[in-house]
Amino acid sequence: MAIERAEVVEYIKNMSVMDLTELVKELEEELGVSAQAPVVQGVMPPPNYDEVPEVEEKTEFTVKLVAAGDKKIQTIKALREVNKGLGLKEAKTVVEEAPVDVLLEVPKEEAEAAKEKLEGAGATVEIV
Repeated sequence: MAIERAEVVEYIKNMSVMDLTELVKELEEELGVSAQAPVVQGVMPPPNYDEVPEVEEKTEFTVKLVAAGDKKIQTIKALREVNKGLGLKEAKTVVEEAPVDVLLEVPKEEAEAAKEKLEGAGATVEIV
């Protein structure tokens, strides 16, 4: 007498979870298999340590006025020296609206000179 597949399915459906877990373990041991799904991982090529990516050195910097400090008038004067295109009114507005970028995409030497001049006037400055 052969057991039909439908009968096996019906029998398993009526089992408790604990009984089913034990049955799975017994079948794994008896048949030498595992009920866990295989994990497939993508194969990555080995890293090429001979090729080191080149890091571009930054050549253009932005000077940012973080705070005017206590000496606003000196900061306004220094800002007008650093940024020749600013009039008195524009420089005053920039100082009052700090933090603000005062020079954009300038060479490192110019950025450092501007920072030194503005800090000499009492301002807080960052180069980014």
